[in-house]
Amino acid sequence: MNTKVSVLLRTTALLAVLGFGAAGCARQVTRIAPEQAIDLSGRWNDVDSRLVADEMIRQSLDPAASQNWALRYMQQHSGRQPTVIVGTIRNRSMEHIPVGTFSRDLERAYVNSGMVQVVADRVERGEVRDEREDQQEHASADTRARLAREIGATYMLQGDVQSIEDRERGRSVVFYQVDMTLVDLESNAKVWVGQHKIKKFVQRPRIAF
Repeated sequence: MNTKVSVLLRTTALLAVLGFGAAGCARQVTRIAPEQAIDLSGRWNDVDSRLVADEMIRQSLDPAASQNWALRYMQQHSGRQPTVIVGTIRNRSMEHIPVGTFSRDLERAYVNSGMVQVVADRVERGEVRDEREDQQEHASADTRARLAREIGATYMLQGDVQSIEDRERGRSVVFYQVDMTLVDLESNAKVWVGQHKIKKFVQRPRIAF
């Protein structure tokens, strides 16, 4: 066989093998439903966040609960809704946990319930105030937002996430506890305390050589 032809055939075969290998290593992305539960690492994930949000919403807004803080407030104030501002949700666990995911879910549930008003938090409020101040100079008198018309919050929502991990020989048990509290801004009284616990058993396969 001609030497050049032989080299060409070997090169073509090598490229084909490399091509198949590259195709086998190509990244694949599959879109799935947001509510589908998938645990890969055993660490905190979107499923845990959703479970916490759902449970806190249930505990906080259950109309059948005798200690329902929102209904009690409305009964004591001629049907006026209580107003909530979200304070600090501290992550005291060993992991990075985006606590804003379930606090935002709770905010949304409050607003949609029709029983609770939610006002902007400190960061959001700063941006809104800047815009309102800017309108005083640049917007027409009949469209500018008026000053000193903010709604004062009745309660502040605070909370924290803590975790405990017990690990031994590729197996671990991870425990999370989320506590949320509504505090009366005038009296410092805690009008509602919610809690949810999650416990996971994680078993990692041993690598054989």
